[in-house]
Amino acid sequence: MFDLTGRVAAVTGATRGIGRAIAIALAEAGADIALLQRNPANKEVKEIIESYNRKCEIIPCDLHDMEQVKAAIPEVLNKLGDVDILVNNVGIQSRAPAVDFTEEEWDRVIDVNLKSVWLLSQQAGRIMVGKKSGKIINLASLLSFQGGITVPAYAAAKGGIAQLTKALANEWAKYNVNVNAIVPGYISTEMNTALINDELRRRQILERIPAGRWGDAEDFKGAAVFLASKASNYVHGHLLAVDGGWLGR
Repeated sequence: MFDLTGRVAAVTGATRGIGRAIAIALAEAGADIALLQRNPANKEVKEIIESYNRKCEIIPCDLHDMEQVKAAIPEVLNKLGDVDILVNNVGIQSRAPAVDFTEEEWDRVIDVNLKSVWLLSQQAGRIMVGKKSGKIINLASLLSFQGGITVPAYAAAKGGIAQLTKALANEWAKYNVNVNAIVPGYISTEMNTALINDELRRRQILERIPAGRWGDAEDFKGAAVFLASKASNYVHGHLLAVDGGWLGR
């Protein structure tokens, strides 16, 4: 049920962190991979995927540039012939008190974290609805449920991801297109460097995690393969927390 042989997966932000782990996991499960990435010269993940005898194409796609975003899925079709799985992984963050948060930063975070997800999902959805088969996996956040502090645009975008996931699932479930989201908890990735380096916050966070540790990128492999495979065929509009138990605390 978890075999992805013959499937084509498009993944954003796969050069590092959670996206890298997910792209490799899908390849390990049998999928061919389209890497939608800003820097096409970075071929490390492509080489890893090809070592599993999978096809892998790098599709240049800067998620700040909506024209590149709109061109991405057609290019996946051109290079790999289909798109069965879309993983919207990329996320950026900007911290400032709400009274000082600039309009420029607001637009930048919303565009990358929410608008690009909408455009990629819409394009992939047209293909998937047409053939009555497909999987879309968004990356939400604990801030899809909580408000956070000094990250108003990120919280708004990730709240939007949760609702967009449900909205698309409501429309597309009848076409056998599964739209779900993974909700990372506190993970040791570059985005959380400031928290990790803050001794007090790091300790406070760790004390609340029932699993007793911060997560790492490898913790997302199983969840991603599940949501990309036949095993999740009756799972629609779900936000799957991979958080060490944080939300249950």
